[in-house]
Amino acid sequence: MEIKAADVMKLRHATNAGMMDCKKALQEAEGDFDKAVDIIRKRGLIVASKRADREAKEGCVLALAEGKKGVMVSLNCETDFVAKNENFVNFTRQILNAAFTNMPDTKEALLAIQLDGRTIADQISEQTGVIGEKLELAYYGKVEAEAVVAYIHPGNKLATVIGFNKEADAQVKKDIAMQAAAMAPIAVDKNDVPQDVIAHELEIGRDKAREEGKPENMLDKIAEGRLNKFYQESTLLNQTFVKDGKQTVKAYLASQDKDLTVTGFIRFTLND
Repeated sequence: MEIKAADVMKLRHATNAGMMDCKKALQEAEGDFDKAVDIIRKRGLIVASKRADREAKEGCVLALAEGKKGVMVSLNCETDFVAKNENFVNFTRQILNAAFTNMPDTKEALLAIQLDGRTIADQISEQTGVIGEKLELAYYGKVEAEAVVAYIHPGNKLATVIGFNKEADAQVKKDIAMQAAAMAPIAVDKNDVPQDVIAHELEIGRDKAREEGKPENMLDKIAEGRLNKFYQESTLLNQTFVKDGKQTVKAYLASQDKDLTVTGFIRFTLND
Protein backbone atom coordinates (compact mmCIF):
# COMPACT_ATOMS: atom_id res chain seq x y z
CA MET A 1 0.00 0.00 0.00
CA GLU A 2 1.03 3.60 -0.57
CA ILE A 3 2.36 5.39 2.51
CA LYS A 4 1.70 9.11 2.57
CA ALA A 5 4.55 11.48 3.41
CA ALA A 6 2.30 13.24 5.94
CA ASP A 7 1.86 9.97 7.86
CA VAL A 8 5.60 9.38 7.86
CA MET A 9 6.18 12.87 9.25
CA LYS A 10 3.49 12.36 11.88
CA LEU A 11 5.12 9.12 13.03
CA ARG A 12 8.55 10.73 13.04
CA HIS A 13 7.25 13.56 15.22
CA ALA A 14 5.69 11.05 17.65
CA THR A 15 8.73 8.78 17.96
CA ASN A 16 11.80 10.76 16.78
CA ALA A 17 12.66 7.76 14.58
CA GLY A 18 14.30 8.23 11.19
CA MET A 19 12.18 8.81 8.08
CA MET A 20 12.99 5.41 6.55
CA ASP A 21 12.33 3.62 9.83
CA CYS A 22 8.95 5.36 10.06
CA LYS A 23 8.06 4.45 6.48
CA LYS A 24 9.03 0.79 7.03
CA ALA A 25 7.02 0.64 10.25
CA LEU A 26 3.94 2.06 8.53
CA GLN A 27 4.31 -0.42 5.68
CA GLU A 28 4.65 -3.30 8.14
CA ALA A 29 1.59 -2.02 10.03
CA GLU A 30 -0.33 -1.61 6.77
CA GLY A 31 -0.90 2.05 7.47
CA ASP A 32 -2.14 1.61 11.07
CA PHE A 33 -0.50 4.48 12.95
CA ASP A 34 -0.80 3.00 16.46
CA LYS A 35 0.64 -0.33 15.31
CA ALA A 36 3.50 1.50 13.63
CA VAL A 37 4.29 3.29 16.89
CA ASP A 38 4.34 -0.07 18.72
CA ILE A 39 6.65 -1.54 16.07
CA ILE A 40 9.16 1.27 16.51
CA ARG A 41 8.99 1.00 20.32
CA LYS A 42 9.55 -2.76 20.22
CA ARG A 43 12.53 -2.28 17.93
CA GLY A 44 13.89 0.19 20.44
CA LEU A 45 13.67 -2.36 23.25
CA ILE A 46 15.44 -4.95 21.09
CA VAL A 47 18.27 -2.54 20.27
CA ALA A 48 18.50 -1.55 23.95
CA SER A 49 18.94 -5.17 25.03
CA LYS A 50 21.61 -5.75 22.37
CA ARG A 51 23.58 -2.69 23.51
CA ALA A 52 23.21 -3.29 27.26
CA ASP A 53 26.88 -4.23 27.66
CA ARG A 54 28.16 -1.13 25.85
CA GLU A 55 29.72 1.78 27.77
CA ALA A 56 27.87 5.09 27.86
CA LYS A 57 30.45 7.62 29.02
CA GLU A 58 29.34 10.64 27.01
CA GLY A 59 26.10 12.48 27.67
CA CYS A 60 24.31 15.58 28.84
CA VAL A 61 24.34 16.91 32.41
CA LEU A 62 21.61 19.44 33.20
CA ALA A 63 20.46 21.12 36.41
CA LEU A 64 17.51 23.27 37.41
CA ALA A 65 16.78 25.27 40.55
CA GLU A 66 13.95 27.54 41.56
CA GLY A 67 12.82 28.72 44.97
CA LYS A 68 13.69 26.13 47.60
CA LYS A 69 14.48 23.15 45.41
CA GLY A 70 16.88 22.04 42.71
CA VAL A 71 17.56 18.88 40.70
CA MET A 72 20.23 17.48 38.40
CA VAL A 73 20.25 14.64 35.88
CA SER A 74 22.80 13.09 33.57
CA LEU A 75 21.55 11.16 30.56
CA ASN A 76 24.46 9.23 29.11
CA CYS A 77 25.13 7.93 25.61
CA GLU A 78 28.04 6.39 23.74
CA THR A 79 29.29 9.27 21.58
CA ASP A 80 29.80 13.01 21.88
CA PHE A 81 28.02 13.41 18.53
CA VAL A 82 24.76 12.16 20.06
CA ALA A 83 25.35 14.09 23.31
CA LYS A 84 25.34 17.37 21.38
CA ASN A 85 22.26 16.51 19.31
CA GLU A 86 19.41 18.94 19.94
CA ASN A 87 16.81 16.18 20.28
CA PHE A 88 18.97 14.35 22.82
CA VAL A 89 19.47 17.52 24.89
CA ASN A 90 15.73 18.25 24.74
CA PHE A 91 14.95 14.70 25.88
CA THR A 92 17.34 15.16 28.81
CA ARG A 93 15.58 18.42 29.64
CA GLN A 94 12.21 16.64 29.65
CA ILE A 95 13.56 14.19 32.22
CA LEU A 96 14.99 17.10 34.24
CA ASN A 97 11.64 18.91 34.26
CA ALA A 98 9.86 15.72 35.35
CA ALA A 99 12.37 15.38 38.18
CA PHE A 100 11.83 18.99 39.26
CA THR A 101 8.04 18.65 39.21
CA ASN A 102 7.96 15.38 41.15
CA MET A 103 11.16 15.57 43.28
CA PRO A 104 11.53 11.77 43.61
CA ASP A 105 13.88 10.43 46.29
CA THR A 106 15.82 8.03 44.07
CA LYS A 107 16.91 7.51 40.49
CA GLU A 108 14.72 4.40 40.34
CA ALA A 109 11.70 6.45 41.38
CA LEU A 110 12.49 8.99 38.67
CA LEU A 111 12.69 6.26 36.03
CA ALA A 112 9.21 5.08 37.06
CA ILE A 113 7.61 8.50 36.50
CA GLN A 114 5.21 8.73 33.56
CA LEU A 115 6.27 10.99 30.71
CA ASP A 116 3.78 11.34 27.84
CA GLY A 117 1.98 8.18 28.93
CA ARG A 118 5.05 5.96 29.37
CA THR A 119 7.64 5.61 32.08
CA ILE A 120 10.92 7.45 31.69
CA ALA A 121 12.67 4.06 31.75
CA ASP A 122 10.61 2.92 28.75
CA GLN A 123 11.20 6.21 26.96
CA ILE A 124 14.96 5.81 27.38
CA SER A 125 14.82 2.25 26.01
CA GLU A 126 12.78 3.41 23.02
CA GLN A 127 15.18 6.25 22.31
CA THR A 128 18.05 3.76 22.39
CA GLY A 129 16.39 2.11 19.39
CA VAL A 130 15.77 5.40 17.63
CA ILE A 131 19.30 6.73 18.16
CA GLY A 132 21.13 3.41 17.89
CA GLU A 133 23.29 3.96 20.99
CA LYS A 134 23.02 2.79 24.55
CA LEU A 135 21.32 5.43 26.71
CA GLU A 136 21.15 5.38 30.48
CA LEU A 137 20.19 7.72 33.27
CA ALA A 138 23.59 7.82 34.94
CA TYR A 139 22.81 10.30 37.71
CA TYR A 140 19.95 11.97 39.54
CA GLY A 141 20.24 14.18 42.59
CA LYS A 142 18.22 16.85 44.36
CA VAL A 143 18.73 19.63 46.89
CA GLU A 144 16.12 21.27 49.08
CA ALA A 145 17.00 24.35 51.13
CA GLU A 146 15.88 27.88 51.95
CA ALA A 147 17.58 29.07 48.75
CA VAL A 148 18.94 26.96 45.90
CA VAL A 149 21.01 27.76 42.82
CA ALA A 150 22.01 25.62 39.82
CA TYR A 151 24.99 26.02 37.52
CA ILE A 152 25.60 24.20 34.22
CA HIS A 153 29.12 24.51 32.83
CA PRO A 154 29.23 25.26 29.08
CA GLY A 155 29.11 22.03 27.11
CA ASN A 156 26.63 20.25 29.41
CA LYS A 157 29.30 17.96 30.90
CA LEU A 158 29.37 19.38 34.44
CA ALA A 159 26.80 20.90 36.77
CA THR A 160 26.28 21.82 40.41
CA VAL A 161 23.30 22.57 42.64
CA ILE A 162 23.93 24.44 45.91
CA GLY A 163 21.62 24.89 48.89
CA PHE A 164 21.87 27.83 51.30
CA ASN A 165 20.39 28.42 54.75
CA LYS A 166 18.85 31.73 53.60
CA GLU A 167 18.27 33.80 50.48
CA ALA A 168 21.35 35.56 49.12
CA ASP A 169 22.46 37.82 46.29
CA ALA A 170 22.27 36.06 42.92
CA GLN A 171 25.96 36.69 42.16
CA VAL A 172 27.02 35.29 45.52
CA LYS A 173 25.04 32.11 44.89
CA LYS A 174 26.51 31.79 41.41
CA ASP A 175 30.02 32.29 42.80
CA ILE A 176 29.59 29.32 45.14
CA ALA A 177 28.04 27.15 42.44
CA MET A 178 31.01 27.88 40.16
CA GLN A 179 33.43 27.27 43.04
CA ALA A 180 31.98 23.79 43.54
CA ALA A 181 32.16 23.15 39.79
CA ALA A 182 35.81 24.20 39.55
CA MET A 183 37.22 22.78 42.80
CA ALA A 184 35.21 19.54 43.16
CA PRO A 185 34.68 19.47 46.94
CA ILE A 186 33.48 16.19 48.45
CA ALA A 187 31.57 17.73 51.39
CA VAL A 188 30.27 21.05 52.70
CA ASP A 189 32.45 21.10 55.85
CA LYS A 190 34.86 18.76 57.59
CA ASN A 191 32.10 17.39 59.82
CA ASP A 192 30.32 16.17 56.69
CA VAL A 193 33.21 14.05 55.40
CA PRO A 194 32.36 10.33 55.71
CA GLN A 195 34.29 8.46 58.41
CA ASP A 196 35.65 5.92 55.95
CA VAL A 197 37.16 8.75 53.89
CA ILE A 198 38.76 10.25 57.01
CA ALA A 199 40.18 6.86 58.03
CA HIS A 200 41.57 6.36 54.52
CA GLU A 201 43.22 9.79 54.47
CA LEU A 202 44.77 9.19 57.90
CA GLU A 203 46.12 5.87 56.72
CA ILE A 204 47.63 7.50 53.64
CA GLY A 205 49.15 10.21 55.84
CA ARG A 206 50.76 7.69 58.18
CA ASP A 207 52.08 5.58 55.30
CA LYS A 208 53.56 8.60 53.58
CA ALA A 209 55.21 9.83 56.79
CA ARG A 210 56.61 6.35 57.41
CA GLU A 211 58.06 6.26 53.88
CA GLU A 212 59.72 9.61 54.58
CA GLY A 213 61.44 8.05 57.60
CA LYS A 214 59.48 9.90 60.30
CA PRO A 215 59.52 8.39 63.83
CA GLU A 216 56.66 5.98 64.60
CA ASN A 217 55.53 8.03 67.58
CA MET A 218 55.06 11.07 65.30
CA LEU A 219 53.04 9.36 62.55
CA ASP A 220 49.58 10.08 63.98
CA LYS A 221 50.33 13.76 64.55
CA ILE A 222 51.74 14.14 61.04
CA ALA A 223 48.74 12.33 59.57
CA GLU A 224 46.37 14.69 61.44
CA GLY A 225 48.20 17.66 59.96
CA ARG A 226 47.82 16.26 56.48
CA LEU A 227 44.16 15.55 57.17
CA ASN A 228 43.63 19.24 57.94
CA LYS A 229 45.18 20.09 54.58
CA PHE A 230 42.80 17.60 52.98
CA TYR A 231 39.86 19.41 54.63
CA GLN A 232 41.12 22.73 53.22
CA GLU A 233 41.30 21.30 49.72
CA SER A 234 38.23 19.06 49.70
CA THR A 235 35.48 20.70 51.79
CA LEU A 236 33.60 23.56 50.16
CA LEU A 237 33.52 26.03 53.07
CA ASN A 238 37.21 25.56 53.86
CA GLN A 239 38.49 25.80 50.29
CA THR A 240 40.33 28.87 49.13
CA PHE A 241 37.83 31.07 47.29
CA VAL A 242 38.80 30.92 43.60
CA LYS A 243 37.89 34.56 42.96
CA ASP A 244 39.98 35.79 45.91
CA GLY A 245 42.86 33.59 47.02
CA LYS A 246 43.24 35.54 50.26
CA GLN A 247 40.08 34.13 51.87
CA THR A 248 38.15 30.90 52.24
CA VAL A 249 34.66 30.30 50.90
CA LYS A 250 33.38 30.51 54.47
CA ALA A 251 35.01 33.93 54.92
CA TYR A 252 33.63 35.12 51.59
CA LEU A 253 30.08 34.17 52.59
CA ALA A 254 30.51 35.88 55.97
CA SER A 255 31.69 39.05 54.22
CA GLN A 256 28.39 39.12 52.32
CA ASP A 257 26.14 38.08 55.22
CA LYS A 258 27.48 36.96 58.59
CA ASP A 259 24.75 34.30 58.90
CA LEU A 260 24.97 32.94 55.36
CA THR A 261 26.26 29.40 54.80
CA VAL A 262 25.91 26.39 52.53
CA THR A 263 23.66 23.58 53.75
CA GLY A 264 24.25 21.08 50.97
CA PHE A 265 25.27 20.56 47.36
CA ILE A 266 25.45 18.06 44.55
CA ARG A 267 27.98 17.94 41.73
CA PHE A 268 28.28 15.63 38.73
CA THR A 269 30.67 15.60 35.81
CA LEU A 270 31.38 13.47 32.76
CA ASN A 271 34.90 14.91 32.52
CA ASP A 272 36.58 12.78 35.20
